[in-house]
Amino acid sequence: MMLFKLAWRNLVGAGLRTWLNVLVLAMAFILMIWGKGVVDGMAYQLNDAMTNIEFGNGGQIWHSEYDATDPLTIEDSHAPFPEEVNALIATHKAAPILIRQGTIYPDGRMQTIMVKGIHPEQEVMDLPTDQIVMGATGLTPALIGQKMADKSGLEVGDLITVRWRDAQGTFDAREVEIVHIMNTVVQTVDRNQIWIPLDELQAMSNLQGQATVIALDEPFEGAPASAAWIYRDLDFLMKDMNDMIKSKNFGGNVMYGILFAIALLAIFDTQVLAIFRRKKEMGTLMALGLTRAKVIGLFTIEGSLHGIIAFVAGFILGSPLFYLMTTKGYAIPGGMDDYGMALGNVIYGRYGPDLLIGTTFLLFLTVVLVSYLPTRKISKLTPTDALRGK
Repeated sequence: MMLFKLAWRNLVGAGLRTWLNVLVLAMAFILMIWGKGVVDGMAYQLNDAMTNIEFGNGGQIWHSEYDATDPLTIEDSHAPFPEEVNALIATHKAAPILIRQGTIYPDGRMQTIMVKGIHPEQEVMDLPTDQIVMGATGLTPALIGQKMADKSGLEVGDLITVRWRDAQGTFDAREVEIVHIMNTVVQTVDRNQIWIPLDELQAMSNLQGQATVIALDEPFEGAPASAAWIYRDLDFLMKDMNDMIKSKNFGGNVMYGILFAIALLAIFDTQVLAIFRRKKEMGTLMALGLTRAKVIGLFTIEGSLHGIIAFVAGFILGSPLFYLMTTKGYAIPGGMDDYGMALGNVIYGRYGPDLLIGTTFLLFLTVVLVSYLPTRKISKLTPTDALRGK
């Protein structure tokens, strides 16, 4: 307790130097947590949007010929539903989707699209498919995204001609009615595609009872019995997105390390300078009976107190920022969704106990270590040499 009181008096007596060190540590602490929380928030938003809106929480079952990155595989990627999922479809825990290539002609222009058929009553994907029900006009109802509407100049109530090719390769066409335009952050369910009732697309393509992919609400156990189907879990479906998040985390960790080094350098320099300038003080303390170990402890406590005060100041100053990032978020420039990132217009930070406690604990331990390392030179001092300032 005596060492703690003495260390506290020394800190207060140092005046401006102490508070400058505390400010540097506090700002580094705030920026470290803020930056890491933003990256974690982006990862959470991307994962949540992609699973809930595009893939389903349980992954998907794909036709063996289907490749989401190769449009040329779509025409041959269809087969009857696997028997294992019939019960899941009946209980709305699976959503079959039939995908066909098509062409529309907005304002006399030709635009290649994908026509996707899905049950209007499905509950696996967070899409407003309940809007695509037959209306009074008797025309096939179609759901499109806002990006698709902007690109094509379509509005609710518009009639548009869709041309497609059926299972035998015969071209056909019909008018569909745009009944709803959805706003979604996931552009892979929006751009260059329209959604219509599954039964309608199956009848139009002569592919009754068939699908291209089946979205699942829960992970599929084992593998489909039919060789025509392959189960794709979320690790497979989210690989590209997870790789991007890892690269963001790497960049964030580099910045995390730079801020960490700046904070520790402030403490290290302060300790080195204190030992250099306060040799007579150390000699006096030794002459008064304070052991070398206690002198080392005194200087280590002083350095550690910088960290404790900085953490308290960091939490006080940073809490409003963390609160705003969690509740209001950070508005990103318009057009970011053009890069295919399912983030929407706002990024929200995530500042969980693991991040706050982990960063505080790690930084405090390192501050204690950095405070101790320069004090090892004290063990070589003798009281007489220290009193003479040597």
